[in-house]
Amino acid sequence: MSNNPRIIAGADITESVTNALQYISYYHPPDYIRYLAQAYEREQSPAARNAIGQILLNSRMSAFGRRPICQDTGLVVIFAKVGMDVRIESKSSFAELVNEGVRKAYLDANNPLRASIVADPIGARVNTRDNTPAVVHVELVPGSQIEITVAAKGGGSENKARFATLNPSASVADWVVHTVSSLGSGWCPPGLLSIGIGGSAEKAMLLAKEAMNEPIDMADLIAKGPSTPEEALRIELYERINALAIGAQGLGGLTTVVDVKVASYPTHAASKPVALIPQCAANRHLKFTLDGSGPVDLIPPDLSEWPDIDSADLTPLNVRRVNLDTVTREEAASWRCGESLLFSGKMLTGRDAAHKRMVDLIDRGEPLPVDLRGRVIYYVGPVRAVGTEVVGPAGPTTSSRMDGFVEKMLAETGLLAMVGKAERGPAAIDAIVKHKAPYLIAVGGAAYLISKSIKAARIIAFEDLGMEAIYELEVQDMPVIMAVDVDGNSIHKTGPAEWRNRMAADKIARSIGV
Repeated sequence: MSNNPRIIAGADITESVTNALQYISYYHPPDYIRYLAQAYEREQSPAARNAIGQILLNSRMSAFGRRPICQDTGLVVIFAKVGMDVRIESKSSFAELVNEGVRKAYLDANNPLRASIVADPIGARVNTRDNTPAVVHVELVPGSQIEITVAAKGGGSENKARFATLNPSASVADWVVHTVSSLGSGWCPPGLLSIGIGGSAEKAMLLAKEAMNEPIDMADLIAKGPSTPEEALRIELYERINALAIGAQGLGGLTTVVDVKVASYPTHAASKPVALIPQCAANRHLKFTLDGSGPVDLIPPDLSEWPDIDSADLTPLNVRRVNLDTVTREEAASWRCGESLLFSGKMLTGRDAAHKRMVDLIDRGEPLPVDLRGRVIYYVGPVRAVGTEVVGPAGPTTSSRMDGFVEKMLAETGLLAMVGKAERGPAAIDAIVKHKAPYLIAVGGAAYLISKSIKAARIIAFEDLGMEAIYELEVQDMPVIMAVDVDGNSIHKTGPAEWRNRMAADKIARSIGV
């Protein structure tokens, strides 16, 4: 270590973390936008193209409005490489400095971010209200700077992380492709996949999580060709995963991932630890360096790189308009799988904690605080409103987490329909068919865009649950897609199957010169 260490103020670390978290809440990385825009141009599936268009339009609106891209503003993960010639001037620990930065970012009055972190994860699961603590990883390295990567990881994609210890001779590619095919779309594609191979169980996970934040460069890699086993595996996985035709939001299409990252580390001769972590369409991360000259100065990206998509172009010509205040069960039964609808009128919200509380009340024979008969419920936990907003960004959460409640909710409450994100499991689909209560999806990754269709909002139950309280929303032309109709047809099964067949047929046609 140098006799004259570089002094970096602890306050600069805190302020930089705050600034970075605000920045990534509304600015996508430009490399992701470039690749997603290319995917939008080449997408042939109308439903998937519409979903990608909504994500791109939402991103542009968020960038100009400086409001969150997604209502799930993430679990904060920090990777810090601290130079050994650095002295941090503070009485607080590094983690405390980071957490103070997180607290300030999430409580910013001009752009409050949704607090999603709960303490006592085994028991009471009480929201900490400021999104602390962050998950902090620190590595000591040569040098006189601190390099910090700040990421905000959404719960839907984080829940799809997977780990396995393979036999040394087993194929990593086969395991990854099989695993991705079983994940569904709750991780909100199109995004990225990151694979960590080697080390130990926890090292493989760290490899995958850190590699996820590297620049997107798949087109360049394919153009130059692989020069390492890791690069060859990246290309193979990119091609095989997209061939699954899961597509945007699981609707079936050409692009499921825009890139695949692979990082490796030496491991025990008897082991092959492999970690898989998906990154959702929000893809929030930023790397910066502190050298003692003050907090990071973040320059806004060039927004001319964001495609200028007109919302009118995203409304299908044959869209069906639905009045939620007069809709009947017979009308809802006529909605067909894959159909586009625009909802107007009053709907309710409710997600994990609210469903658990309602089911507990039903089990105890106690009345619910809200009448669900003939109503539509939206699985959402919105960001707090600011200024003239009636509600902050309000995109859907992963619906499968509510699957265990569906039968009782439909049987006991008279609920008409449900709106969320991604596929439903077999038990939920059985309940949908039994009770003739269809399931629809909104586009994950379009939270700010969706919020603009919400014209009024009020909390009507469970206010103590914070963002998980039950709201009544009044919406106007809120775009949704029929995902599971009353006959049990699911777009998340038929869509990918159709596009897998189309892509396979196109590949055969090309191979024979047709």
